[in-house]
Amino acid sequence: MGIPLMDLSVSLGPLTLKNPIMTASGCCEYGLELAEFFPLDSIGAVVVKGLSPKPRKGNPIPRIAETSSGMLNSIGLQNIGVDAFIREKLPDLLSLGATVAANIFGETIEDYVMLARFCNEAGIPALELNLSCPNVHKGGMEFGVDPDVLHEITSRCRAVYAGSLWVKLTPNITSIVPLAEAAKSAGADAVTCINTLRGMAIDIKTGKPKLHTIFGGLSGPAIKPVALRFTYEVASRVGIPVIGCGGIVRVEDIVEFLLAGATAVQVGTILFREPDCPTTLVHGLSSFMEARGLSSIHDLIGKMVRHGTP
Repeated sequence: MGIPLMDLSVSLGPLTLKNPIMTASGCCEYGLELAEFFPLDSIGAVVVKGLSPKPRKGNPIPRIAETSSGMLNSIGLQNIGVDAFIREKLPDLLSLGATVAANIFGETIEDYVMLARFCNEAGIPALELNLSCPNVHKGGMEFGVDPDVLHEITSRCRAVYAGSLWVKLTPNITSIVPLAEAAKSAGADAVTCINTLRGMAIDIKTGKPKLHTIFGGLSGPAIKPVALRFTYEVASRVGIPVIGCGGIVRVEDIVEFLLAGATAVQVGTILFREPDCPTTLVHGLSSFMEARGLSSIHDLIGKMVRHGTP
């Protein structure tokens, strides 16, 4: 594949990405395992799996179940902890030229602030606050469904973190707009729409749930229409930059998210089947634009929002 000719660069606050395509948190480990499939510096950013103050074992198995058009997971934010990540993984990611975004998770507000401070001191250029994971008993979605709590966590992280600050929002609510407004007013540079939808699956042979935790987070193509709707609602009503996430597998999916108002996108579940897809999508997006005579990605971003709804 050649170097894309189109201008695909986008900005999320103080951070400019060379193109709008990132990996989604939790769908690969820390990104290094993807380096054998594509150059990590060829995509906008690598969003690493959720980091907590201390190592976490995650939930008991089974914690993944395939569905007809996606996947249920209840991993429970298994990770090595922020110290080990910064010491053992970050140097290798940087040596490979990756733009790194750290997804962070805490059980208390102080956990988030501490993690944000650590990431700031480590010079990590982007931080995604996980206020939406449905698979933990403390923190995550528990915090992210309350605009006041979301605002407090975001504003306190903003006070100690100078890079590009994103808030990953939950779809497991009635309206996402108040959450996005809270993130914006607290100083977030962007919001990620969306995390997984809470669901379940049952093994009809045993009559038992397929996941140990009974419920898990649904991702993959099944949730794309929902993610697209939330992206459009936030982009058109709140005006904060949106990172679209949910069910993206093709270039046409990315174009839909951009037209709906997303500034960038994250690809997740497809990585399990096609680990080289991020760079394939970068070149595909460039070809799409070239075929239509577009010279800038900004010709697509928010086009539907600018033109209004029917």
